[in-house]
Amino acid sequence: MEHKNMKITDIKTYVTMPIEGLAWLFVEVETDEGVTGLGECTDYMSNPHLVRGIEAVKPFVIGSDPANIEEIWQRIFHLYSDLNGRGYISHLISAIDIALWDIKGKVLGVPIYQLLGGPLRDRVPLYTHVQDQSYQELGIKDMVAAAKATRAAGYTAIKTDPWKSQRGNDPAFRGAALVERLTPRAIAEGVEWMEALREAVGPDYELMVDAHARFDVASAIAAAKSLEHINLVWFEEPTHVESDEALRQIRENVPVPLCIGERHFTRWDYMNILNQRLVDYIMPDVAWCGGISELRRIAAQAEPYYIRVSPHDALGPVAIAASFQVCMTTPNLYREECLHTWFGDFKKIVTPMFDVRDGCIFPNNRPGLGIELIHDEVERYKVDVDSDRARPYWWTGKRQAQGRWISAGGKAATGRRGR
Repeated sequence: MEHKNMKITDIKTYVTMPIEGLAWLFVEVETDEGVTGLGECTDYMSNPHLVRGIEAVKPFVIGSDPANIEEIWQRIFHLYSDLNGRGYISHLISAIDIALWDIKGKVLGVPIYQLLGGPLRDRVPLYTHVQDQSYQELGIKDMVAAAKATRAAGYTAIKTDPWKSQRGNDPAFRGAALVERLTPRAIAEGVEWMEALREAVGPDYELMVDAHARFDVASAIAAAKSLEHINLVWFEEPTHVESDEALRQIRENVPVPLCIGERHFTRWDYMNILNQRLVDYIMPDVAWCGGISELRRIAAQAEPYYIRVSPHDALGPVAIAASFQVCMTTPNLYREECLHTWFGDFKKIVTPMFDVRDGCIFPNNRPGLGIELIHDEVERYKVDVDSDRARPYWWTGKRQAQGRWISAGGKAATGRRGR
């Protein structure tokens, strides 16, 4: 039975880094009856702002009944409407929302997916990654070896970015993340990368490419056309996400399915995308879009358009556990994202680890999210969120995390650096 008159007494943040160069930000919502909920809003470059944001939100949440998930969601969203509830604020909401659903599941003694209407499936299929072409210290042979090991480990879908970064070739960039132009040579190298990947995994294996929202329209169109013969599941974030008109121009000129979503937040960001049928797949992130509550709503929003949902998950284990709960109940699910070579690091800080078999996560039937932090280990890997060390590896250039992208029999490679 649900506890009566339970109150939120505190919200704590934990920044921990089992993988050097990737700091994860977890949130725990505590109650006066000893029930604690776990959430996550990791966003590597923005973690310092998010830690301070949680502190700012606390006075508006402490003292509330944790059972009132929707009321708390709406309260935070509208209190900060002058900042725009999509993006920074939806990240903060996400962590708290996930934790509140965790509390509700624990109080009622059921997994969260049972509270969302019950399971539609007995497992959630995953897709994973091999390293991207922009990891200059690794070549096609490394990628092919990783792809074959990934297939052998039971995964049946892979994503990669096959284009080398063009920023180093343009002095105008000076380190800024500006819009990139793909040269004919870069496009040809991308084709070579994807043809090698296709040959490595076979004609029926599911492949996706990710442009990381960095190209101009002409480059995106040329790149997509060059990969038509690869038979992609999707071409992801071909250009910067703030222009639906740019996306429309690409949509009208490319022969492959499109996907967007990790940089779109709340149902409002998806209205025009869905109404105009600008993409074929969407990939909201449960730790950024507004939590379990909003991921569920966005998935339902896409369902009448027969557009499939594939939650973005390149964060810590709590985000994957939260997405899993929604995926169990989502009729228009494609797959849930993961980086399977991080699972060994997840085991260091959460218990129990997900039940992963044959490229799928199976439910463990535990209440709430089904996992807990191992606090001693979280403390062991604790990092100062404002330190240079806590900045992501793609900013610092240290790139130690690259080893976790390469698979060898399901284990992370060591002694090599990439991107």
